[in-house]
Amino acid sequence: MYRKVSAIVIPTIIAIGIIAYMLLQVWGDLLIAIQHMVPGYLIVGGVICICAWVLRGWRYQIILKRLNYNIRLTISTASVFVSQTANLIVPARLGDFVRVFILNHEYQTTYSEGISSLVVERVFDIVIVALLGAVSLPFVLNVPPWFYTIIVLPLLAGAIFFVFLILCGRLQAQNRYIRIVLTMLHEIRRASLTIRSIVSLSLSSLVIWLLDVLVCVSVVMMFEQKIPFAVIVLGIVIGNLVKAIPITPGGIGTYELSVALTFELAGVTPAVAVLIAVIDHLIKNLITLVGGIISVYLFGDWVVPSIRKALNTRLDGGSTTDQ
Repeated sequence: MYRKVSAIVIPTIIAIGIIAYMLLQVWGDLLIAIQHMVPGYLIVGGVICICAWVLRGWRYQIILKRLNYNIRLTISTASVFVSQTANLIVPARLGDFVRVFILNHEYQTTYSEGISSLVVERVFDIVIVALLGAVSLPFVLNVPPWFYTIIVLPLLAGAIFFVFLILCGRLQAQNRYIRIVLTMLHEIRRASLTIRSIVSLSLSSLVIWLLDVLVCVSVVMMFEQKIPFAVIVLGIVIGNLVKAIPITPGGIGTYELSVALTFELAGVTPAVAVLIAVIDHLIKNLITLVGGIISVYLFGDWVVPSIRKALNTRLDGGSTTDQ
């Protein structure tokens, strides 16, 4: 019981603490910046964010189709919404496992297929966002050395992962647990290692992240700032790569801090940089939350117990095994 509570409460307190510290440091300047904002750009940012979510659903539909499951776009988008909404509540991206249960309930997928589909999605997300960061780096001055590290490491890990996928195609094993791992690797290969899959997943991931950047651009315009596009791209890249380290639920706090620090490199005042980072993440999280609530109603009452089952399994130290 105490482990469950601490696993959720402690990361949440850390997230709130980071945001509170950032806001209190520049509170006076924040009020001035808010008075001069153009709120119409909030709507623009929201519309762009919704488009990105639909594209995420379409990409996930492609992944599942490669695993021989034909799923409607509304269902694939809704399943992504529900899992990401759960990630806003609990740390360590435990909400991802909710999607495994949803797929199993709705389409009788095996748990290994559900996990494999998540791995494919995450790998393309991390690799493409890191590539965007690598492209933007030469156009940004005074970049801290750790920015290079946080961008290069995912690219190296992605390259090693794909090489390993190619080489492990003929591996066999008698051990039950190793066979489960090899089954998942085979499923990941099916979903991601054809030319058509690589092209479609790479291009869709690229557009998704560019839309994510454009949401931030709309917030920048709301505060009438002139931040170079490369700096905005780099800020979103660093924010999301840091956010991928599951310290707080939904990366709240760590994302805002990373984005604000990046914008300050371009001479943006700390108050405005913090405001842009906070509102950018707020738009994305609110769209996620609303989409998740609607999706729960779309699936039906069984989803909430399924979410509880997924989270209890992980927090109790259990594992999700294949069916």
